[in-house]
Amino acid sequence: MSQVRTPEAATVPLPLRSVLPAFGLDVGIAMALSVSIMMAGLFGWGAWRGIQLAQAAEGAPGATALQSTLGAPPVLFLIVMTLLSTGGTALVLYLWRRRATAAERRGSAERLRRPATWLWAAGAGLATFLFSSLMSAGGRALGLDLQASNLDLIREGFARFPVFLALFAVVLAPLYEELLFRRVLFGRLWHAGWPVLGMALSSVIFALVHEMPGLNGKPAGSTAFLILVYAGMGAIFAWVYRRTGTLWAPIAAHILNNAIALAVLQVYGSAPV
Repeated sequence: MSQVRTPEAATVPLPLRSVLPAFGLDVGIAMALSVSIMMAGLFGWGAWRGIQLAQAAEGAPGATALQSTLGAPPVLFLIVMTLLSTGGTALVLYLWRRRATAAERRGSAERLRRPATWLWAAGAGLATFLFSSLMSAGGRALGLDLQASNLDLIREGFARFPVFLALFAVVLAPLYEELLFRRVLFGRLWHAGWPVLGMALSSVIFALVHEMPGLNGKPAGSTAFLILVYAGMGAIFAWVYRRTGTLWAPIAAHILNNAIALAVLQVYGSAPV
């Protein structure tokens, strides 16, 4: 496989016994931060909503009655909390654990001036969309439920806040997802001399974040198929990162894939995962 070796890439693979604990720590920190931020946001919203309801009621409602009237958080709140929890986690881990060196930044800037970098990025974006489309069509032909867990949220968000949702789905989400899953997680093992293992592990984690078994309300077969599709998409993004040597290539590929998927969703009412 053709590749670009970055300044930090090990010429000889480092021992896995020293690499995997660091990778596991990255994953653990990411999970703890994202869940903590999301739960803090949900708790704050619930407290604020509870105060509103209590003030509006003639008498103080019981805990059960209050809980039943809280309802679900609004779609804009959920989108913003997703941005804060996952995006904030990606930024913290990047600055704390995998910040780019001066040499890496210079190398990335130099590769961005190469037309081939953008051709690879465009090709990866189109390949990702084609891959997800073909896999989705095949899965639905088998009778699987392949509607992405976040599809209803995206539809409602676009109906009510089209500009913000488009900015979030097409630009912001690719930025923080590539920073976390490709730069931090894949990059950890790639630069330690284990790129294939890094591609596999980071892609599976990328897939599990999008479709968590037992929490997405889907049968096991549908969930497994969705995980396979998302993992394949993550692998393509990791491959183009390694091929070009700049994180901006998978970011651009991810943006292109999401832009096409969102356009297809608006025109046809459905889109690949």
